[in-house]
Amino acid sequence: MKYSVIFSVIIALLFCFSPEVQAQIKNPVKKAKEEGVDRTNRGVDNVIDKGYDKLEEGIGNLLKKKKDKKAEDGEGPEEDAGSGRQDESGTAGRKKADPVLSWSKYDFVPGDKVIYEDNLIGEENGEFPSRWDLFDGSVEIAVLDGENVIMFREYGSTIVPYMKDPESDYLPDIFTVEFDAFIPHDHIQVYLFDDKNQNAPAGHKQLYIMGYGMELSPASSDLPGGENLENSWIHVAIAYTSGKLKAYINETRLINIPRLSYDPTGISIRALHAGEESHYYIKNIRIAEGGVKYYDRFMQDGKIIANGIRFDVNKATLKPESMGVINEIATLMKEHPEVSFSVEGHTDSDGDGSFNQTLSEQRAGTVVEALKSLGIDGSRMTSKGWGESKPLDTNATAEGKANNRRVEFVKV
Repeated sequence: MKYSVIFSVIIALLFCFSPEVQAQIKNPVKKAKEEGVDRTNRGVDNVIDKGYDKLEEGIGNLLKKKKDKKAEDGEGPEEDAGSGRQDESGTAGRKKADPVLSWSKYDFVPGDKVIYEDNLIGEENGEFPSRWDLFDGSVEIAVLDGENVIMFREYGSTIVPYMKDPESDYLPDIFTVEFDAFIPHDHIQVYLFDDKNQNAPAGHKQLYIMGYGMELSPASSDLPGGENLENSWIHVAIAYTSGKLKAYINETRLINIPRLSYDPTGISIRALHAGEESHYYIKNIRIAEGGVKYYDRFMQDGKIIANGIRFDVNKATLKPESMGVINEIATLMKEHPEVSFSVEGHTDSDGDGSFNQTLSEQRAGTVVEALKSLGIDGSRMTSKGWGESKPLDTNATAEGKANNRRVEFVKV
């Protein structure tokens, strides 16, 4: 009963003192209209807000697409009008292309007429090499991994080619020197005069050959990438052309002197640091006279005779140093697309005649395949072998045999 009275009093007070309640009771129709207007206004506001949101979103997407397109086109951010800022190339923000390097690091082509050759065939183990003369130290024939080699045994050991007239200048104005060397450490030296029989030319400097590079003052160079070929065989090549000298290890040119200050007259090879516990070795030595450029030979004789294409003994496998000649032939054929060749292999008279015939055919085919790998169309070449049937020189000397072992490129 007590709670009912209190509740009744509270209700009465609310009706008496709350204007909002009174308004709702006094004019319910008006209140309903006002509520409807408020709801309508709120709905319109929501629609407008959503419209603005969509508009802002659309503008944002449009600007983003424009920015992305500029990025794809390589354009940078827009500059203020009249700023005039540009990069060094004159195009604002455009990425510069990296420079493209083209470097011919191997251009050695052997001379076409062999004037001295020693492949050590027939030499006896423990004897002094018969085609050489001794200037200093101790040098003997040894067998290394089944092959005859010239071994330098003592400190400062030096040898010179055994020539008929060693006191005279036996090197022509254009010549090449090649040999294989095994250098355990330090260097082998090549003197461009005969140290036993000739006086040193004024201003002479020796060529130092290391497992990692070469030096012939004032020029010096290391193998690319810090390569070190000590305790392994390397192929050494020297090319002299009327005052200009280049020298190579394997397939990399390391010395390039435009004007040598003296005239080479002979060859000496020295192993300064040789000893009983440190042997140096060389093999496959050749000196050849240079000649006319390949295209000039072709135009003059209708063929090119290449003694510089080398193969493994009794095989048709190309030696790496052959690529200088093959690259030159490929360049000639690319520059003169009208030229086609019959590639013809020849051997010396050593061994069985039928074996030499087959070997010459295989070697000619190997050269054709090498040229095709360099981009020459195979339809421009044929191959054949002549064995030992067409010698150019005597087969009684090492030099004559070297001249007979050849590949010819004959015009067709």
